[in-house]
Formats: sequence, C-alpha cells, structure tokens
Amino acid sequence: MKKIFRLLFLLLGMLAFSQAKAQSEDLKVGLVLSGGGAKGLAHIGALKIIKESGVRIDYIGGTSMGAIIGSLYASGYSPEQLDSIFKLTNFNKLIQDELPREVKSFNEKKDAERYAIALPFKNFKLSFPSGLSKGQNLYNLMMQLTTPVAQIEDFSKLPIPFFCIGTNIETGKEVVLDHGSLARSVAASGSIPSLFSPVEINGQLITDGGVTNNYPIDEIKKRGIDYVIGVDVQDSLADRTQLQTAFEILTQINNFRTIHAMEGKRQKTDLYIKPNIKDFSILSFDQGSAIIKEGELETEKFLDELKKITQRQLKSSVEKEKLMLTDSIYIGQIHINGNNNYPRNYIRGKLKIDSDTKISYRELNRGINNLSATGNFKKIEYKLSPKRGGKSNLVLTIHENEINTWVRGALHYDELYKSAALVNFTQKSLFLKNDITSVDLVAGDNFRYNFSYYIDKGSYWSIGLNSRYNEFKQGVPFNFVEDNFNLGDFNVNKVEVEYSDLTNQFYVETYFVKEFKFGLGGEHKYTKLETETIVENENNQEFPVTILEQSNLFSAFGYLEYDKYDNAYFPAHGAHFKGDFHWYLLDSKSSFGFEPFSILKGSAGYAFSPLHKFSLRIQSETGIRFGDSKMNGLDFFLGGYGNRFINNVKPLLGYDFLSISGDSYVKSLVEIDYEVFSKNHIIASYNVANVEDGLYSSGNVFSLPDYTGVALGYGIETLLGPIEVKYSYAPELSESQWFFSLGFWF
Repeated sequence: MKKIFRLLFLLLGMLAFSQAKAQSEDLKVGLVLSGGGAKGLAHIGALKIIKESGVRIDYIGGTSMGAIIGSLYASGYSPEQLDSIFKLTNFNKLIQDELPREVKSFNEKKDAERYAIALPFKNFKLSFPSGLSKGQNLYNLMMQLTTPVAQIEDFSKLPIPFFCIGTNIETGKEVVLDHGSLARSVAASGSIPSLFSPVEINGQLITDGGVTNNYPIDEIKKRGIDYVIGVDVQDSLADRTQLQTAFEILTQINNFRTIHAMEGKRQKTDLYIKPNIKDFSILSFDQGSAIIKEGELETEKFLDELKKITQRQLKSSVEKEKLMLTDSIYIGQIHINGNNNYPRNYIRGKLKIDSDTKISYRELNRGINNLSATGNFKKIEYKLSPKRGGKSNLVLTIHENEINTWVRGALHYDELYKSAALVNFTQKSLFLKNDITSVDLVAGDNFRYNFSYYIDKGSYWSIGLNSRYNEFKQGVPFNFVEDNFNLGDFNVNKVEVEYSDLTNQFYVETYFVKEFKFGLGGEHKYTKLETETIVENENNQEFPVTILEQSNLFSAFGYLEYDKYDNAYFPAHGAHFKGDFHWYLLDSKSSFGFEPFSILKGSAGYAFSPLHKFSLRIQSETGIRFGDSKMNGLDFFLGGYGNRFINNVKPLLGYDFLSISGDSYVKSLVEIDYEVFSKNHIIASYNVANVEDGLYSSGNVFSLPDYTGVALGYGIETLLGPIEVKYSYAPELSESQWFFSLGFWF
C-alpha cells in the first residue's frame, strides 16, 4: 500500500512540475511577411486568423507590401481596420501618383490636360523618369496612418517591435530599416522598381527590399525570437503566355533569385503559410477582397497549430486598444526645410495652409498635393511635432527636383483643326528661381504656336507674358459670309474661310479665397479672315485671295475663374465658372469702320452624380458685344463640337462649325454621362441657343430657343487623351452631324 501511495505521489509531483514548467514558458513569436505587391493583401487575411487564435506576436519583419501591412499592425491597427483601410484605398491613384484635379493650379491643370507625354531633358539628352510614380501618394497615406506613432523613431519601441528591408540602389546591398521615420522607411521598402522612384534615407537611395531580401527570416531570428511564423506571398514563375510586358519580364527575372532563396528560408520557418494566390498578379489590387479571403482560408488550416503556440505563451493582463485616428489636427507653426530655389512665400502660397488653425487630414494631404502638383519637387515629406495646448508644428522637408527642362508632346485630330502634332519645350528657373518658360509648336494641317513666360509668386501677384498664333480653314455656306461681310452676289454655295489670329498678352494675376483666379492685363491682337473661293480682283493672279476682314487691335482685359471640376473632359463632380471682359480701344489696321467696343462673356457649369456611375452636367454660357464697331471677326460663331477653340468660336451640337453667328448669344447644355465601365462613357446631350445681333436689346434672350440639338456619344479616357465620337441632330434643319476627336485638345 505504501508503494502505491509513493507512486501516486510521484505522479502528482511530476504533473505539478510539468504544469509549472509550462506556465513558466513564454514563447517569443516572430512574424515574417514577404513582399508580393497586391498579393500581399493576403497578409491581412492571415493576421485575422492569427489574432483569432490568440497568438501574441512579439516581433514583425516585412518587405515591400509585407512592410506596409506589418508596420500598420505593429503600430496598433487591428486586422479588421486594415481590411477597411485597404478596401477604401484607390491603388491606381496610389501607384500612378494621380493627384486630384482640385489640388492643381490653373496652369498645372492646363498642362496635365494638354500633353500626353513628358520627358526630362538634361545635358542635351532626353531621358525617362526614375519611376512611373514619385511615391508621394504612398508616403502621404503611410504618414497619415502612422501619425499616432510618428514620434517613435526606434521601431523596437512600437506596440509590436518592427523592422523592414530596403535595397541600396547604388550598391545593391540589403538595408535593414529599424530607426527614423516609419512612413519614409516603409515607403522605401515598398518602392517597386520602375513603378516608384527610390527614396533617400540617410544619404542612401533605397528601393524595394524584395530586390535583395523578400523574406527576412534570418534578420528576425537575430532578435531573440524562439518561433517564426512566415506568410509567403511571393510570385511563382509565370509561363510565356503571362509574360507580355517589360514589367512582367523584369518581375520574372527577379523571381528567379527569390524563389531559389526561399528553398532554404522555408526550412528555417517553424510555421510556413503560403496562400493560394497564383491566379492573381502583383497589380491585382482590384481583386483585393478575394486575395484577403485566400489569406484567411490558408491560415485557417493551421488554426489548431496556432492555438498550441498560444498555450506556450504567457497571457498579457493588459488588453491592447485599437489604434484610432482623429480626423483633424491643430497646426501651430509651419517650418520649411530643404528649399534652396523656391522661396518660403512660394511654398506657403501653394500649400494653402495657415498657421495656428485646425484642419482635417484631408486638407493637410491636399496642401501637400498642391506642392507636389507643381512638378518642382521630387518628394515632400512632413512630420507633426506635438506642442503644448494640443497643437502640432508642421515640419516640411522639401526635396527639390533637379530636372528643370522638359520635352512634352501630344497628338490630336478633330474636324476643325484636322490632324496636329504638338511638341513642347519647357524650362523652369530660366531667369528667376520661380519662373516657367514654355513653347508649343503645332505641326499638321494648321500651323500653330504658343509661347508663355510666367513668374509664379505663390500667394502674391504673379506675372505672365503670352504670345500665340492660331489658324484653321473651314467650309461655310455662302450666305454665312454674305451676311457677315457684305459681299456681292457670287454663284457659289460654299466658301472656304481661313481664320488667322495672332495674340500677345501681358497680365498679372492672383488668387483670392484660395480658389478664384483673378487677372488684369493688356493685349495686342491681329486677326485676318480670307478666302480663295471668292476672288474680287480676277486680274490679281499672284495672290488669288479675298480678305474678308483684317484688324490690328489693342485692348485691356480682366478675367475671373473658378474651376473645381474633377475631370476636364468628363466631369462627374464639381463646378466651374469663368468670366472675361475685353475693352478694345485702338486699331491700327482695320478693313472696317473701327469704333471702340467691348466684349463680355461668361460660362458656368455644375456636375454631380445622382446615381452610381451616372453623372449629370448642366452648363450655361453667354456673350455680348457693346459698341458700334463694324468688326465681325470677333462675333460669336457657334457650331460643331470641341474644346479650346480660338476667340469666340463656340461649340453647338447639331450644327456644323461656324454655321451660326451674331454679336450676342446665350446657350445651355444638359448632359447625362453613364460610365459603363472604368473610363468609358456613354453620353446623351441636349443643347439650346439663341444667337443674333442685339440679342439682349431685343429681349429675345428670354424667348424660346431658335437653335436646338441632341447628341449621343461615346468617349474613352486614354493616355493620349479622350477619344470621342458623337452623332448629333438639329430638329430645325432636319439634318445630322457626326463629330470625332482624338487626343487632348490644344
């Protein structure tokens, strides 16, 4: 009996010892998250299950997308929060550094909607940008999300210790990033070559860590980790049918090394998780939900093993709170570092953020994007330095662009100007640090040029010089010429008219209420209308043309403009207003009885989306000439379809170009735009107009419209600009017109 008690006592002692030993064990678990572009969204699904299992993560190491998601989890975000954040992120805008149109100045909008390609020009050589994107949007996103932990510069002090991997692009060596700015480090680790420009950190140019170490298991083992969980979302090798682009081929070449390296790294991983994401690419961000789900499904297979890990860890008595972002910040002072060529007032004028004011994060990002949209800076970095009273100083670090010279170009076709090829040469800081010199040369069926010199003084009055030449030829009915230019009776039905215009301007402009552009200036304008169809002097064989009208005008002008459309060609949101007044005072070479006259014109538009994928646009415009001058070349000529026409030539659907004219007009347009799929638009249009001499004095401006037109069109947004085709019909004529245009209008 004594032996039985002794045996029982021994067994109970061994059990107690075993339980004590188990309770004293505290397994240190590290998490490795590989890079993989869009495939890295599977990390979020994996984290959901890991958290559900109760496993405590003691260290995180990540590369590229693994660094982005790992840093946010290490900062305190829950997997559910990460799911929401990434589902709301527009990755196309993130990758392409697409800036909202609203943050661009009027000149920047014009450039973005005029040129299809822009190439740096240095030492008389054309080159290509270092990446499709500067990575500004990625940095802005990471900076906003990591603001609650932005003061932590030692990443081992984060709620979960963290590091990420980058690659020194000059030496090709791996760089471990575990100190400094978390947002900048993560942005550098995720700078996929050819997509994002490298990021400068401590004098090193850092690019995607996946180039040297896409699965940093050796580094995490150095940090006192007992057990490693690894989530691998790296590409597998693709077959020839999947290798269609240069980017895909470069990715495949890089995968040779990473796949070979994983053979050894997988053996070092205690729990290896590889989601089934072979059907996705590194750019499949539009399938993010499906990728996240695959991460969940694969990790669920290891749920029992994960729970066993939990049993080997001590429970924390403190429940970690979810990281919560505030939607506003109180800006104290604004400090600017790194600006050598651009003065403080220029930067502050573009930033449009006042000191000692409360703003939203959206307003802060918009201010940073205002600066980025100028093209004068490679990167704008910032941090918020907390001060007393709940305020934070905004500290900007500016990285100025070393490229000041650009060659840009575009192609275009429409029925008025016909085919055209545009080459532009732009030089910044030619005479002053903040000036811009630009020359457009347009070759094709009609030669044109546009020269501008602009001194951008930010919030102060800016100064501009502009010279442009414009011409086109258009066939018009004979009665149009007869009514406007009082010719005799000729036996022709149609007349080919050539319209030429040379305009030179000097102006000053400024902004008020941060959104309205207001300017004043002086102008010289030379115009000529001529035709070869009608020859008044048949004996003049050397120059068989008839000049219908010629002028050499001098005027003063002013303008006011507001433009918050989200898209210049297919706006779905926003409003636009433009008013222009010209007072023509002198003429030194007129073919008519000149008397001083003035022209006032204005337009307003509003766009909104009442239903998903549907947009409604309402536009109205008017123009009136005051004075008794007999000049007709600056009358309002309506007809056709297009954008950025010369002088007072205006579109009117249903009618051919220049088919209606008068010294006054009023017009309205309503359009319904259905974006059948991304960047493809089906547009139904209806416009009405009254056009005649003395329209306002006769009171006919308020009468039923004399001219109406309906149209149905299809438009596509492309890298070359919009491609549009429209069928239009005018009930008054019982005739239809087709209009086609390709590329940006210029």
